[in-house]
This record gives sequence, C-alpha cells and structure tokens, in this order.
Amino acid sequence: MNSFIPWIGGKKLLRKEIIGRFPRDKIDRYIEVFGGAGWVLFYKENKTGQLEVFNDIDENLINLYRCIKYHAEAVQKELDWLLVSRETFYNYKRLINIGGCTDIQRASMYLYLVKVSFGADRKSFATSSKNIDNTKKLLIEVQKRLSSVVIENKSYESIIKVYDRENALFYLDPPYYKAESCYDSKFTEEDHINLRALLGNLKGKFILSYNNDPYIKELYKGFCIEEVIRNNNLSNKNKEYKELIIRNY
Repeated sequence: MNSFIPWIGGKKLLRKEIIGRFPRDKIDRYIEVFGGAGWVLFYKENKTGQLEVFNDIDENLINLYRCIKYHAEAVQKELDWLLVSRETFYNYKRLINIGGCTDIQRASMYLYLVKVSFGADRKSFATSSKNIDNTKKLLIEVQKRLSSVVIENKSYESIIKVYDRENALFYLDPPYYKAESCYDSKFTEEDHINLRALLGNLKGKFILSYNNDPYIKELYKGFCIEEVIRNNNLSNKNKEYKELIIRNY
C-alpha cells in the first residue's frame, strides 16, 4: 500500500529498489530509524511473526501515527468539514505548538499542515490544488497496517542500540548531506559521522539511502554502495536524480 502523506525526501520512487535489496535470509525484526512518511514500511510485506518498528524524532509526526493507530475515526472526525484555506493553514501552524490541544486535535492539525503545504514542508501554504478528503478516507486502512507496528519517538542512536540484534534489519533514510536545512530536526556533520560509526559496529543488517555525494561514498567506503537513478519528484521537468543505496551485506 501507499503512504498516506507526502514527505520531504520521501521514498515513493525508490521503495521498490530498496525492498528489492532486502536480505533473503530470515529477518525477525525490521526497524525504520528515520520514519518520515513510511513509504518503505507501507510497501513492504507484513510478515507474520516479524516485529516491525517505526521511529522518528519528530514528536508531532509520531503523535499523528499513534493517534491513527489507536483513534483513526476520531482523527477523521476532526478533519470533517475542514476547508483548504490559507487562513486555516496559518492558524493551525500557530496553534499546534502552543499547547492546550488534545493529542487527536494536534494530530489532525499536523496532518492538515502536511497535506496542504508546499512540498509537505509544513511551513508555507501551497497554491496548487490540495484535497484532504482522500487522505481522510484512507485512515482506517492505515490503522489496520499499523496495528502490530511498534511506534517509537527516539533518537537514531537510541533506537539502534535498543533494537540491534543479529536477526535485525534496519532501514535508514537520514537527512541528506548538505541538505540538512530542508529538515525540521537538527542533523549535523558530526551526526553523519556518528551514524557511520554506529552502523560499523552493528550486530544486525542495515540498508541505507543517501544522496550521491563523494563525501558519503568515502565515509561508507568498504560497504556495498550502489548508485540508483530516480526522477526528481519536486520538479515539473523530467529530470533524473542519483541516489545511493548502501548495505552491510
């Protein structure tokens, strides 16, 4: 199935390439470290007996996932009769972080901001046509898919340490190098180095998506590094964009 939200750096166009490189031996636990829109999680097979973990550092995003998992109909109800308007967008942007809202209200506001913002940046109102009704109808289906997924709100260091086992597969899609300013969560050059160090000592397996940058290639030298090409989904032109898929198996 598809994700229910757009996302900066979302892997809609690379999910088949990523899942096609999953290890063929048995994996008992699957962990998405930088969850975002969850394009890989939603597209992968939901295997019986396999623990699935979805993690992200963004508290509002994780609140949205948890509210859909446990209260999808209540989130739908909050979205009923909402019109797409600039006034509503900036009002929600102001209200979402000042407190006084329930988790369900905050989840519906955040979903609205993601859906009607430019490029899903939650910062600027999109002038192109937007419709949240289709997303609202999908929430029950999303709830079913998330029913057995463990939803975490931890740092990448913490989630890796907690779930690392020999039979684990980590999928990581960190903020891209030299594009960190496009993301809400702070991620520095030291974080890129620290992530590499953590993955170098991993007991389990990892598959990692990154931008095609010489620094990243050098940083992960010694691992399996493949260049893949996708279309640029933020451009109206049919431009191609190179990315890296990096593995330790």
